[in-house]
Amino acid sequence: MLGAFRSALATPDLRKKILFTLGIIVVYRLGATMPAPGVSFKNVRECIDSVDQQGIYSLINLFSGGALLNLSIFALGIMPYITASIIIQLLTVVIPRFEQLKKEGQAGQNKLTQYTRYLTIALAVLQSTGIIALAVRGQLFANCQVPVIPDQSVWNLTVLVVTMTAGTSIIMWLGEIITEKGIGNGMSLLIFTGIAARIPAEGQLIWARGGLTFFLVCVAALLIIASVIYVEQAQRRIPVQYAKRMIGRRMYGGTSTYLPLKVNQAGVIPVIFASSLLYLPDLISRLTASTDGSQPGWFATFVATHLVSQSSPVHVSLYFLLIVFFTYFYVGITFNPDERADEMKKFGGFIPGIRPGRPTAEYLRFVLGRITLPGSIYLGIVAILPNFFLDITGQGQNQNFPFGGTAVLIMVGVGLDTVKQIESQLMQRNYEGFLR
Repeated sequence: MLGAFRSALATPDLRKKILFTLGIIVVYRLGATMPAPGVSFKNVRECIDSVDQQGIYSLINLFSGGALLNLSIFALGIMPYITASIIIQLLTVVIPRFEQLKKEGQAGQNKLTQYTRYLTIALAVLQSTGIIALAVRGQLFANCQVPVIPDQSVWNLTVLVVTMTAGTSIIMWLGEIITEKGIGNGMSLLIFTGIAARIPAEGQLIWARGGLTFFLVCVAALLIIASVIYVEQAQRRIPVQYAKRMIGRRMYGGTSTYLPLKVNQAGVIPVIFASSLLYLPDLISRLTASTDGSQPGWFATFVATHLVSQSSPVHVSLYFLLIVFFTYFYVGITFNPDERADEMKKFGGFIPGIRPGRPTAEYLRFVLGRITLPGSIYLGIVAILPNFFLDITGQGQNQNFPFGGTAVLIMVGVGLDTVKQIESQLMQRNYEGFLR
């Protein structure tokens, strides 16, 4: 990996792409630390120091690299775009028009991308309004007495909503130009940057617990990362044989290849689904809570005790089961065995020992069901494993722990994908085998 980066920096055009990507990342981090207009930065820092980071906004705070709790310009981070992308992807199964656009190639994909942008703006308006409403009601930071937004006039709150929505639009644009002119997937790299930016602060908190604890956490982090890399690279290769066909005067086909089915076919999407759904009751209880200082009701008490607290057995069990369910659900709607079988049959491909058409689709469905089970269990274990070490690490929530759950899955996945893209571009410029 280090050799690939060294060779990339030695290649002029790749070096320009890498430096361009780093420059965009610097701009993104500057926007993540710049407070939005009308927000008291001094009061925000005081509230952050006095509360534990938990609840509905912990997942968004993870993807924004801490920008959410600072109420900065880029407070929402990339989360609205991720949500919009997932919704559009799910709607392609439900809406025939979207399914038709998906099959139209690049032109249809550009249209779906445009719909994703519009939905991102709408979700950004909703999320920024909800977060500002929590801040005005004093529920964004529990037990914080100082107002983070001193001027709570309608005009100032409207400016805040517009600013945060515009910040999400800028992040979306930055991610797209990284994908177009830089290295790697722009949106994924911005998420990676936000998570990596939290590692020094979280590591300092662990170091304060003692040198032995820090050493044990580092060893456990290396083991978790190595295990995640091993499973993320694992795949079931189904052999595919293409029959020979005579087209004109040329013979085509007769080649052997394979259809790769990854063990973790769904990626990190099931973890995001499960986290968002699990924090939905917390959002409802916060928005419906009374502000007169009265005692919370039974629903708010149950949510705070069993759903928000990540050391609760109810939270751990429900989180694991939701991840397993959403893994099967997402794989089922994104990988269609019938379409794959029809494509193979149309181009003269078949699996040795399996008849083309319906038997091939049934075989693919059987294999996919077998490998999805260990993939879902793997995702669930990685996501809930840090819950058992909260007391050791001194972290309040494992979503903010840089080597646990969603964070390690995203960082490893983005890192592997970026290195593969760099290596593929280096191979395009290596003609040593051809010259021999």
